[in-house]
Amino acid sequence: MIQLLYICIKIFLARIVDVSLGTIRTVLVVKGKNITPAIVAFFEVLIWFYAAREALNTNIDSMLIPIFYSGGYAAGTYIGTFISNRFVEGLIGVQVITKSSLEPKMLKEIRKSGFGASVIDLKNTHEKPKKDMLIIHLNKSKLKKLTKIIRKNDPDAFVVINENKYIQNGLIK
Repeated sequence: MIQLLYICIKIFLARIVDVSLGTIRTVLVVKGKNITPAIVAFFEVLIWFYAAREALNTNIDSMLIPIFYSGGYAAGTYIGTFISNRFVEGLIGVQVITKSSLEPKMLKEIRKSGFGASVIDLKNTHEKPKKDMLIIHLNKSKLKKLTKIIRKNDPDAFVVINENKYIQNGLIK
C-alpha cells in the first residue's frame, strides 16, 4: 500500500510539472517566442516520459494510478495557467468607449498615471450622448491599475481588452 501511494504521488507531481511546462510553452509560442519554448518542451517531454513510464511499468494493478495521473494533468493545467497569467509578460491593447463628457477627466488621470492614450471621436448619429474611444497599450501587469482608473471615472464604460503580439513605437507602460 505504501509503494502504491509513493508511485501515485510521484506520478501526480510529475504530471503537474510537465503539464504546467506545456501550458507555459504554449503561451510563449503564441507570443512569438522561439528558443525558450523549445527548451521548455525538452524538459516537458522528459518529465512526461518518466511519469508515463512509471504509470505503465508498475506491476501494481490499481485504479488509483490513472486517477492520480489524470489528477496531475488537471492540476498542472490549473497551475500552468496561473503561472502564465501571473508571470508571462505580454502587451495588451485596451479600448474604452465612454461618454465624451467624461473623457477629458479620465484621459487626464490615465496620462497622469503614465499611460499613453489616444482619443477617437465616435460618429453615430443615432446615439446620444456623444461618445469617444480611448486606445491604450500597456504591459499586462499594469492592467489592474488602468482598470481601476476607468471604473472610477465611468463605471458604465465599454471596455475591450486584446492581447497584442507586437507593438512598435508609442508609449508603453
